[in-house]
Amino acid sequence: MFSLAGKAAVVTGGGSGIGEAICNCFADAGAVVYLLDCDVAAGGRVAGGIAARGGRAVFVECDVALDASCAAAARRVLGETAGRCDVLVNNAGIGHVGTVLTTTPEDLDRLYAVNVKGILHMTRAFLPAMVGRRFGSVVNMASIGGIVAVRDRFAYTATKFAVVGMTKAAALDHADSKVRFNCICPGRVETPFVQARLKEYPDPKKAYEEMAFTQALKRMGRPEEIAAAALYLATDESQFVTGSALVIDGGWSAGK
Repeated sequence: MFSLAGKAAVVTGGGSGIGEAICNCFADAGAVVYLLDCDVAAGGRVAGGIAARGGRAVFVECDVALDASCAAAARRVLGETAGRCDVLVNNAGIGHVGTVLTTTPEDLDRLYAVNVKGILHMTRAFLPAMVGRRFGSVVNMASIGGIVAVRDRFAYTATKFAVVGMTKAAALDHADSKVRFNCICPGRVETPFVQARLKEYPDPKKAYEEMAFTQALKRMGRPEEIAAAALYLATDESQFVTGSALVIDGGWSAGK
């Protein structure tokens, strides 16, 4: 079993979905998890659940779209860990449905602020501590929409392609510092966000099947399956892995 014993891990968007699964997985692997989210109730719930199971988790309120909020979160975390951040998971992200004609500049700005600049803000806040220790793993949450185009997801696809590019560029820039950068590209994953959206359809069951059948395996992924990949990329077992875009899409992109 992969271990994060003695490691300090920071996870953004840890209050639900894939982020929640990553926080639980990392805590179970022995890490002290700093769970960042702008939703205080959700973040507190996840951190409380980890503590109830005997794990170690600290909730820190943070809006990744705001540079000052990320800087404040970093000051708190690094102050409590004596300047140590072993793993940074930039998981927080938002979506939008629309083509180029139905996506406004404001829509794109909103996604860009979270999905792209959020990673910039968080990485700039924590990377100097990693570089100083010549150790660290940064895991960015991209999407299959960062590898292949997704219909009716113009802004989302644009931002996730940016995440893949940012990850590869940072991996090259900081390889000599022994800080690794990788990203994960999930297909459709059955998260609370997806479940809520399904309820908006006239026939939720049919909508679920249509989304699930996009994948060759004819099902959606589970948050825990994505968390397992994040755990591997966070641990020392993946020390020779940097600049990668790990696709976990149930075969969605296999024929593209």
